[in-house]
Amino acid sequence: MKAILALEDGTLFEGESFGAPGERTGEVVFNTGLTGYQEVLTDPSYKGQIVTMTYPLIGNCGVNEEDAESRSLWLEGFVVSELCRRPSNWRSRKDLDTYLKEHGIMGIQGIDTRSLTRHIREAGAMRAVLSTEDGKPGSLVEKALASPGLTGRDLAGEVTCDDRYSLSGEGGRHVVVLDFGVKSSILEQLRKNGCSLTVVPADTSIDTILRLKPDGVLLSNGPGDPAAVAYAVRTIGEIVGIGTIPLFGICLGHQLLALALGGRSYKLKFGHHGGNHPVKDLVTGRIHITAQNHGFCVDIDSLDRDEIEITHINLNDGTLEGMRHRSLPFYSVQFHPEAGPGPHDARYLFEKFIMSMNT
Repeated sequence: MKAILALEDGTLFEGESFGAPGERTGEVVFNTGLTGYQEVLTDPSYKGQIVTMTYPLIGNCGVNEEDAESRSLWLEGFVVSELCRRPSNWRSRKDLDTYLKEHGIMGIQGIDTRSLTRHIREAGAMRAVLSTEDGKPGSLVEKALASPGLTGRDLAGEVTCDDRYSLSGEGGRHVVVLDFGVKSSILEQLRKNGCSLTVVPADTSIDTILRLKPDGVLLSNGPGDPAAVAYAVRTIGEIVGIGTIPLFGICLGHQLLALALGGRSYKLKFGHHGGNHPVKDLVTGRIHITAQNHGFCVDIDSLDRDEIEITHINLNDGTLEGMRHRSLPFYSVQFHPEAGPGPHDARYLFEKFIMSMNT
């Protein structure tokens, strides 16, 4: 079945449909990871986006239950150069085409993903429509232009858990996780470091959090525009006002903490998505290769440098990758220290969070 990907600027890519048929809109982005497509598919941070994989062959490892990062698939569409229909891996339980069909996710293959990626890098991430139903270019471009995009949308509220739940750990520390779209790898790293967890919805009030008596609070990753999650910024600001509960923010959680501390966010031209982004730790001078997935960023110049220390910088474009409060137990990173997929260079940050709960 033919499928068409139409961008808001009129650029068209025609290919072959796989996964579910239909029509979906979203912001087109590219991911530079060589592996880990199942983790990408199940990462809630991709809500509202059509994801293009730059590696040409996707699906060769199949799909299994263990590598899922959440309870569902969240992206709006999946774009690959070539779909492998015969996976070969001892852990595989089904092929990628079947997996997408089961979850109602559209895919398109057989297009020039290198050309699409170059176009996004030059023109920026843009709204698009992926369709097997409408073959009229003009109509498709109009639908792309009419789609909402990501700016101003509270997507965290769409992917968060419905009710709080608990996960046991072997240590004595209790962490409350504010779920803005948390990945299971983050929860697993906390448990491996001896934490028992209570995962709560994104709109949980400060009173409920305090009743849970946390030793620390983790602000999770998630999709979309941090400025649109105003209720979470207020709650985090109230935790900051208490001043004694350690806070650790990851990705969207990092951005929300920055807003609560008086900073501002802005949209990147094409975002950072993939497992090969170099970040410099300004405290140690070491370079870490990191996993990243975000389309928005914190404005370094908006932060009060008397209170906030910059700890990490992206070596590709100089954007903010990490910060910490100079006198209070709050710190955060823009990248994903849990990886899943990606290198494990930054997993030491979970240990730092644990140490902050011991002081």
